[in-house]
Amino acid sequence: MAAVMQPVDGEGNVGRWRGLLSVGDLSTEDIWQLIHSAIAIKQGDKKSSLEGKAAALLFEKPSLRTRVSFEMALWQLGGHAVYLSPAEVGLGGREQAQDVARTLSCYVQAIVARTFSHETIQTLAKHATVPVINALSDTEHPCQSLGDLLTIYEKKGRLEGLKLAFVGDANNVANSLLLAASLVGVNFCIASPQGYGPQSQMLVSAQEFASRSGASISCVSDPTVAVGGADIVYTDVWTSMGQETEVEARRKVFEGYQATETLLSLAKDDAVFMHPLPAHHGEEIAQGFLDHPQSVVFDQAENRLHIQKAILAELLRDV
Repeated sequence: MAAVMQPVDGEGNVGRWRGLLSVGDLSTEDIWQLIHSAIAIKQGDKKSSLEGKAAALLFEKPSLRTRVSFEMALWQLGGHAVYLSPAEVGLGGREQAQDVARTLSCYVQAIVARTFSHETIQTLAKHATVPVINALSDTEHPCQSLGDLLTIYEKKGRLEGLKLAFVGDANNVANSLLLAASLVGVNFCIASPQGYGPQSQMLVSAQEFASRSGASISCVSDPTVAVGGADIVYTDVWTSMGQETEVEARRKVFEGYQATETLLSLAKDDAVFMHPLPAHHGEEIAQGFLDHPQSVVFDQAENRLHIQKAILAELLRDV
């Protein structure tokens, strides 16, 4: 993983960020800094200005929350967003990623990239002279997980020692949550069918973080085991973008992994239910489950705006 932070002086003091490619490149202190900054911005206690600054939103995949939250974050902080669709750029086809990175660096102060391949994010970061933010790749979704930690902290008043149960595919959202949880001391248990659990390298990284934070990490196949005693029950789609040919096969494999009232009842009485959206009603969640009294799904969606303000304010403060 590429380094995200660089010291600003010769004594190793952490200073301006250079980009956000992976949650695993952040320290526990970095994450808490972002959470507290987002809360202060949300409450109006912290004023940040991006006046005269712009970010290119370089998207290969469709988006609702990510695009709107980044555009509104930039606008509300006085900056400007330039949205670039797949047809306009032809990333990796019409133009190579390294050339796009160099070109955009001449015009904007940051690149927010939503790509099919994590390698594309890494290439952009390698050749750009401005910060690059991973707005989703096939490996990670760091902004989502940071917004999720903000939501959990708001609802629970703490992070360390909580149990987060993730039910479903170990996709990009699950990967970032795994790393984020292990960094801040949240116990993480994922229930996935055989062959759909976290990759070994992701687990190795998470275990290293957990050894320092005191978090526990476990992988099981039974959703009821994962959810038992959980403070947070989390799920996501069974089929991610780019896996459309696997829809029917995955529906069969993940049968029994649906988030339902019965499953949620195994968690703590005050547990919250989370989903990053979009949701497939009747598949990974029971019909109408987003409106369950314990659902904080739309609080998650709102907090994407606030955490992205904090990320942008930190990245661009000295640019």
